[in-house]
Amino acid sequence: MKHQDMEIDLSSRHVMAIVNVTPDSFYSGSRNLSAADVEQRVRRAVEQGASIIDIGGYSSRPGAAEVPVDEEWRRVDMGLQVAGRVAPGVAVSVDTFRSEIVRRAVDSHGAIIVNDISAGELDSDMLAAVAEAGVPYIAMHMRGTPASMQQMTDYRRDIVSEVVDYFRNKIDEMISAGIDRSNIILDPGFGFAKTLEQNYCLMHSLDRLVALGYPVLSGISRKSMIYRLLDITPEESLCGTSVLNWVSLEKGASILRVHDVREAMQVVKMFETYDKFRHI
Repeated sequence: MKHQDMEIDLSSRHVMAIVNVTPDSFYSGSRNLSAADVEQRVRRAVEQGASIIDIGGYSSRPGAAEVPVDEEWRRVDMGLQVAGRVAPGVAVSVDTFRSEIVRRAVDSHGAIIVNDISAGELDSDMLAAVAEAGVPYIAMHMRGTPASMQQMTDYRRDIVSEVVDYFRNKIDEMISAGIDRSNIILDPGFGFAKTLEQNYCLMHSLDRLVALGYPVLSGISRKSMIYRLLDITPEESLCGTSVLNWVSLEKGASILRVHDVREAMQVVKMFETYDKFRHI
């Protein structure tokens, strides 16, 4: 079922539901291996208020094993088929760094959002594929690959300036490749080639990235910047996730990428009520 009628207003706030069609995602509660698992996850996410379903077939956790292209496509295709049947009209993103997956997804299912953890760094054809498709593109900051990124946390200057400058250059590169300015979304990449302290420094100054003038996605759900700091497990990290989702909104983020949609929607509702009084 095609998603050609997908429309997404990037000027408003969104909750993106993580739907991992993988056996090895870092948070066990997010693993969906069968079509029935995916259907249950998508139905619940939409019922709870998610406006974007993010389907991934390749775990990007630190040290993740490589997945062959055909296996990644099998997983993504299954997820897209289920989402198209269960939630027609709801925006769907595909979490991939491979242009071949993007092309197959658009050819088979119509318009999608591309959610690329490498901002085109891992596939030199990615930006061209996105430009051809004319779809929204989430470009995330990362160094190396999921297998090597945590050995690449040394930055010449402070992490915030490095990430902001990286995106200044990347925006020019994306526009030169033919990606429409209105389709660009930025993701600072919390947890990707960043130490625990660097993650919090980046969160504290997230408004500097927002100031570039593009929608910003914050993906901190149940990540190690929460559970390692608090000496707990990913399964125990929902409270910390909600706290950092609030901070993300306070700093100007437009999209919260989460495992727990209901709780994120509660954070958004509370924040929007609170935010009405900002200028009083």
